[in-house]
Amino acid sequence: MNIKKLLSLALLAALPLLSSAQQKANWQNLDLKTDTTFGISTEKAYKELLKGKKSTPVLVAVLDGGVDLNHEDLKRVIWTNKKEVAGNGVDDDKNGYVDDVHGWNFLGGKTGSVEFETLELTRLVRRDNARFAGITASTVTVKDKAAYEAFVNNRTELEKQLATAKSDLQGITGFKYYLDLVVKKIGKENPTAKDFEAFKATTKQEEGIKAAVLGILNEMDFKTFYDTQIEAGLKQATGQVNYNLNIDYDPRSIVGDNPNDSKERFYGNNDIKGPDALHGSHVSGIIGADRTNTIGIKGVADNVIIIGVRNTPNGDERDKDVANAIRYAADNGAKVLNMSFGKSYSWDKAVVDEAVKYAVSKDVLLVHAAGNDNNDVDVENNFPTAKYLDGSIASSWLTVGASGPKDDETLKAAFSNYGKTTVDVFAPGVRILSTVPDNNKYIEEDGTSMAAPVVAGLAALIRSYYPKLTAIQVKDIIMKSVVKVNHNVSTMKGADTVSIPFADLCVSGGIVNAYNALKLAASYK
Repeated sequence: MNIKKLLSLALLAALPLLSSAQQKANWQNLDLKTDTTFGISTEKAYKELLKGKKSTPVLVAVLDGGVDLNHEDLKRVIWTNKKEVAGNGVDDDKNGYVDDVHGWNFLGGKTGSVEFETLELTRLVRRDNARFAGITASTVTVKDKAAYEAFVNNRTELEKQLATAKSDLQGITGFKYYLDLVVKKIGKENPTAKDFEAFKATTKQEEGIKAAVLGILNEMDFKTFYDTQIEAGLKQATGQVNYNLNIDYDPRSIVGDNPNDSKERFYGNNDIKGPDALHGSHVSGIIGADRTNTIGIKGVADNVIIIGVRNTPNGDERDKDVANAIRYAADNGAKVLNMSFGKSYSWDKAVVDEAVKYAVSKDVLLVHAAGNDNNDVDVENNFPTAKYLDGSIASSWLTVGASGPKDDETLKAAFSNYGKTTVDVFAPGVRILSTVPDNNKYIEEDGTSMAAPVVAGLAALIRSYYPKLTAIQVKDIIMKSVVKVNHNVSTMKGADTVSIPFADLCVSGGIVNAYNALKLAASYK
């Protein structure tokens, strides 16, 4: 949840959350006609199209912040490198990565792993601060003028973002302070709506807290709100100020590589979980959580193997790590890559382009989240992209926006980026229940980060039952088999809510559909 929304009572009351009464378990896999929920008809496909059919396992690489390989709903589907002897300190398969038994961590070193990182914007400003030290607009050379102007613009943007982050941190810290006081007065650890209604506010701050929380408790219990919004929001704001936007913070010495050498390949460690595997574990569960057991959730695909490749810290990923993660996954046989990460700036797009071309040449389908800033990415940057520096397009790449469960004006997730020519499809990405680390937990998360693995799971499902299809053919099938949306949806343009045709949000004009895709795959020529 955006911190500014959290601190605005009016926006809090208007948040487009799905109430528990409306929420259906496994909704992303349900069918619009039979379940009145705009999922992708996965369960219908299993029941009517796949029953009794044989499949082959498909390796799916999750390029993310880490994967909990011991989770009850993931451990059966985690990749094991049979060419590597665990724990012997030897590169048995001679691929340059020692003891890469379940994947690789490009954010690790001998003493640990990077958790927090700066934004790419911060790194660019830090680099150019040194380059243009003592230089002004009147003294810069003609040759360096364009680079200098870019530096000044970036520095101004960084200062703006840092000021906003500091304001957000101050706001949520104050909100939490008064909320804690109110809860202490109520005298219950997990107070209900009735408890807050009965509470007699004595200050304006307490009145504001009471109104805000009552608007929330129709949607979730207090403890869930406190843990997932207040604590998480405070962590996010603190991380932005102390790490993401802090020009003096640089954790890369942990890795021990030369971060400016984009050609360097062999660094990192084999800890695919890392210090914060919530996001990557959640993504992995959406793709392939064990469908054979009777616990937890059901992934989209029933015969996948998940290879964890850690390249995404709490902050912006580095292009070098993205490129190496793509190459590592492709070299180890992954046929689908899920990339639920993105950023507005790129340090070395060329090295990522080279890796994408390499993966395409190895018949890999790359699935990328469109981003969560409600931006039109036809005009706003969100790296990595399917478009190479030379203007050509990666042939086996899908960019995914996020949709909600209702076939009405709220179908586009409020946060989702979109783009008539750059976003390919939409998929469920609102309040998706999936696996998270430690003690076999499950939580709901929002984001195009959740929509992308729905599509990655679908791609793996198709490749599992129709293994002769190429990555390009699978992309074509997914694009042609969407459920077209022929009505308008609401989205924010600045401070205004506007109504636009869903068809203008993406290339295909629809939501991916497993049932339609598998029917098309069966007759695809």
